[in-house]
Amino acid sequence: MKLNNEISRALELREEINRKRPDFIRQEAHRFKRLGEKWRAPRGPRSKLRLKKKGRPAIVEPGYRGPRLVRGFHPCGGKEVIVHNLKELEGLDPSIHVVRIAANVGKKKRLEIIKKALSLNLDIVNIRLDEKKLLQGGS
Repeated sequence: MKLNNEISRALELREEINRKRPDFIRQEAHRFKRLGEKWRAPRGPRSKLRLKKKGRPAIVEPGYRGPRLVRGFHPCGGKEVIVHNLKELEGLDPSIHVVRIAANVGKKKRLEIIKKALSLNLDIVNIRLDEKKLLQGGS
Protein backbone atom coordinates (compact mmCIF):
# COMPACT_ATOMS: atom_id res chain seq x y z
CA MET A 1 0.00 0.00 0.00
CA LYS A 2 1.44 3.32 -1.08
CA LEU A 3 1.24 6.03 1.60
CA ASN A 4 1.79 9.71 1.28
CA ASN A 5 4.22 11.41 3.64
CA GLU A 6 1.56 13.12 5.76
CA ILE A 7 -0.36 9.91 6.49
CA SER A 8 2.77 7.90 7.31
CA ARG A 9 3.90 10.63 9.73
CA ALA A 10 0.46 10.65 11.38
CA LEU A 11 0.56 6.84 11.73
CA GLU A 12 3.97 7.03 13.42
CA LEU A 13 2.66 9.74 15.75
CA ARG A 14 -0.41 7.62 16.57
CA GLU A 15 1.83 4.66 17.38
CA GLU A 16 3.88 6.82 19.75
CA ILE A 17 0.71 8.19 21.40
CA ASN A 18 -0.64 4.63 21.78
CA ARG A 19 2.57 3.57 23.55
CA LYS A 20 2.27 6.44 26.04
CA ARG A 21 -1.50 6.11 26.55
CA PRO A 22 -2.31 4.75 30.02
CA ASP A 23 -4.56 1.75 30.64
CA PHE A 24 -7.89 3.28 31.56
CA ILE A 25 -9.42 0.98 34.15
CA ARG A 26 -12.70 1.26 35.97
CA GLN A 27 -12.72 2.91 39.37
CA GLU A 28 -12.31 0.38 42.24
CA ALA A 29 -11.85 -2.51 39.77
CA HIS A 30 -8.81 -3.68 41.73
CA ARG A 31 -10.88 -3.92 44.94
CA PHE A 32 -13.91 -5.90 43.80
CA LYS A 33 -13.84 -9.06 41.71
CA ARG A 34 -17.38 -8.42 40.41
CA LEU A 35 -16.24 -5.19 38.72
CA GLY A 36 -14.57 -5.69 35.38
CA GLU A 37 -11.67 -3.51 34.26
CA LYS A 38 -13.59 -2.10 31.26
CA TRP A 39 -13.71 1.70 31.49
CA ARG A 40 -16.77 3.33 33.02
CA ALA A 41 -16.89 7.07 33.70
CA PRO A 42 -16.94 7.88 37.44
CA ARG A 43 -20.21 9.62 38.36
CA GLY A 44 -20.20 9.82 42.14
CA PRO A 45 -20.51 13.31 43.65
CA ARG A 46 -17.45 12.75 45.87
CA SER A 47 -15.52 10.49 43.50
CA LYS A 48 -11.79 11.17 43.79
CA LEU A 49 -11.24 9.83 40.29
CA ARG A 50 -13.84 12.19 38.80
CA LEU A 51 -12.29 15.13 40.67
CA LYS A 52 -8.83 14.15 39.27
CA LYS A 53 -7.17 13.91 42.67
CA LYS A 54 -3.42 13.36 42.71
CA GLY A 55 -2.27 9.74 42.81
CA ARG A 56 -5.36 8.38 41.08
CA PRO A 57 -5.36 6.63 37.69
CA ALA A 58 -5.84 8.69 34.54
CA ILE A 59 -9.36 9.17 33.23
CA VAL A 60 -10.46 9.15 29.60
CA GLU A 61 -10.14 12.63 28.07
CA PRO A 62 -9.98 14.03 24.52
CA GLY A 63 -6.27 14.82 24.85
CA TYR A 64 -5.40 11.11 24.64
CA ARG A 65 -6.87 10.70 21.12
CA GLY A 66 -4.78 10.01 18.06
CA PRO A 67 -4.39 12.29 15.03
CA ARG A 68 -7.69 13.01 13.26
CA LEU A 69 -6.17 12.24 9.86
CA VAL A 70 -5.64 8.54 10.66
CA ARG A 71 -8.59 7.70 12.92
CA GLY A 72 -10.16 4.48 11.72
CA PHE A 73 -7.07 3.53 9.74
CA HIS A 74 -5.43 0.13 9.99
CA PRO A 75 -1.76 0.19 11.13
CA CYS A 76 -0.71 -0.70 7.56
CA GLY A 77 -2.06 2.70 6.50
CA GLY A 78 -5.34 1.83 4.79
CA LYS A 79 -8.84 2.95 5.69
CA GLU A 80 -10.50 -0.15 7.14
CA VAL A 81 -13.83 -1.17 5.58
CA ILE A 82 -16.00 -3.94 7.04
CA VAL A 83 -17.47 -6.08 4.27
CA HIS A 84 -20.57 -8.29 4.61
CA ASN A 85 -21.17 -9.20 0.94
CA LEU A 86 -19.69 -8.98 -2.56
CA LYS A 87 -21.58 -5.79 -3.41
CA GLU A 88 -19.75 -3.86 -0.66
CA LEU A 89 -16.42 -4.54 -2.42
CA GLU A 90 -17.47 -2.45 -5.40
CA GLY A 91 -16.07 1.06 -5.45
CA LEU A 92 -13.21 0.34 -3.04
CA ASP A 93 -9.81 1.71 -4.03
CA PRO A 94 -6.84 -0.62 -3.32
CA SER A 95 -4.55 2.36 -2.72
CA ILE A 96 -6.82 3.71 0.05
CA HIS A 97 -8.89 0.87 1.54
CA VAL A 98 -8.18 -2.42 3.31
CA VAL A 99 -10.92 -5.00 3.78
CA ARG A 100 -12.03 -6.65 7.02
CA ILE A 101 -14.58 -9.41 6.49
CA ALA A 102 -17.41 -9.22 9.04
CA ALA A 103 -17.46 -11.87 11.78
CA ASN A 104 -20.97 -13.07 10.95
CA VAL A 105 -20.11 -14.06 7.35
CA GLY A 106 -20.16 -17.84 6.73
CA LYS A 107 -17.40 -19.94 5.13
CA LYS A 108 -18.84 -20.11 1.61
CA LYS A 109 -19.59 -16.38 1.33
CA ARG A 110 -16.27 -15.59 3.01
CA LEU A 111 -14.32 -17.48 0.32
CA GLU A 112 -16.27 -15.68 -2.42
CA ILE A 113 -15.45 -12.31 -0.84
CA ILE A 114 -11.76 -13.26 -0.54
CA LYS A 115 -11.53 -14.33 -4.21
CA LYS A 116 -13.20 -11.13 -5.38
CA ALA A 117 -11.07 -8.91 -3.09
CA LEU A 118 -7.85 -10.53 -4.29
CA SER A 119 -8.90 -10.10 -7.92
CA LEU A 120 -9.46 -6.39 -7.16
CA ASN A 121 -5.97 -6.22 -5.50
CA LEU A 122 -7.50 -5.30 -2.13
CA ASP A 123 -5.64 -6.23 1.07
CA ILE A 124 -7.61 -8.40 3.51
CA VAL A 125 -6.82 -7.77 7.15
CA ASN A 126 -8.39 -10.86 8.72
CA ILE A 127 -7.67 -13.62 6.18
CA ARG A 128 -6.77 -16.93 7.82
CA LEU A 129 -3.81 -19.08 6.74
CA ASP A 130 -6.00 -22.04 5.75
CA GLU A 131 -8.07 -19.77 3.50
CA LYS A 132 -4.93 -18.40 1.86
CA LYS A 133 -3.62 -21.94 1.20
CA LEU A 134 -6.99 -23.05 -0.19
CA LEU A 135 -7.06 -20.18 -2.66
CA GLN A 136 -3.44 -20.72 -3.75
CA GLY A 137 -4.29 -24.30 -4.74
CA GLY A 138 -2.56 -26.04 -1.85
CA SER A 139 -4.33 -28.78 0.11
